[in-house]
Amino acid sequence: MTPVSPVLVAQITDTHLFAEIDREWKGLSTARTLQAVLDRLQQIQPPPDLLLLTGDLSQDETPESYQRLVSLIAPLGIPAYWIPGNHDNIPVMAEILNQSPLSPEKSWMLGNWQFLLLSSVEAGCDGGRLSPESLHWLDSQLQQTGDRPVIIALHHHPLPIDSEIMDGMMLHNADEFLAIVDRYPQIKIVLCGHIHQEFQQQRGSVTYLGTPSTCIQLLPKSHPIILDQIPPGFRLLELAIDGTWNTRVERVAAQLPPD
Repeated sequence: MTPVSPVLVAQITDTHLFAEIDREWKGLSTARTLQAVLDRLQQIQPPPDLLLLTGDLSQDETPESYQRLVSLIAPLGIPAYWIPGNHDNIPVMAEILNQSPLSPEKSWMLGNWQFLLLSSVEAGCDGGRLSPESLHWLDSQLQQTGDRPVIIALHHHPLPIDSEIMDGMMLHNADEFLAIVDRYPQIKIVLCGHIHQEFQQQRGSVTYLGTPSTCIQLLPKSHPIILDQIPPGFRLLELAIDGTWNTRVERVAAQLPPD
């Protein structure tokens, strides 16, 4: 039975976990800042219907870092779906992130919305690229969605964010991706991680959203990159059955990196 109430999605991104719980990255314990985000998520009522984990889930690419992610997320009991980022070890994450409540599925429907998840990882590169196979898969999936509203998630940002260094690490074949997206009016939202900041831009009828990391934040439009003194966060999306939607970013009180 299709739910009448909106589907509530929480996007968590760029957790950058290590095998060790107290290991710090740029002055933050990434496991503890993620725990602060998850503690806040547990207070949300009704709870989210699903979690989207949009890449850079590990910083050290170890099996233990992905096991830590499972152990932190499992108590929420919320179905979770994931894509890799440029800091991830895809074979290792595929092996570990396939146990409940995590699913390896990249295409599914919930509340009349079609979810499509893409890997934009290019081996040995911090920037992203969608393979010809991924682009073909996206196009074929979209051909089958009818007039259902669609939300797409990938790690790398397909639109520039006016940050010279980060835009050098964006989706390098964004033009090929956007050419497909522009053809399908049922696409409502494209979500990304990677940029460690909040971002929203409209292109045609599609809204492109970037989401804060659960650890360090980057100051928007900074050259060179500057760490922001704003707390970690996550994104909530309410997806209504008629294709309308709302979103907001929530921040949590957590230890900030030193100046």
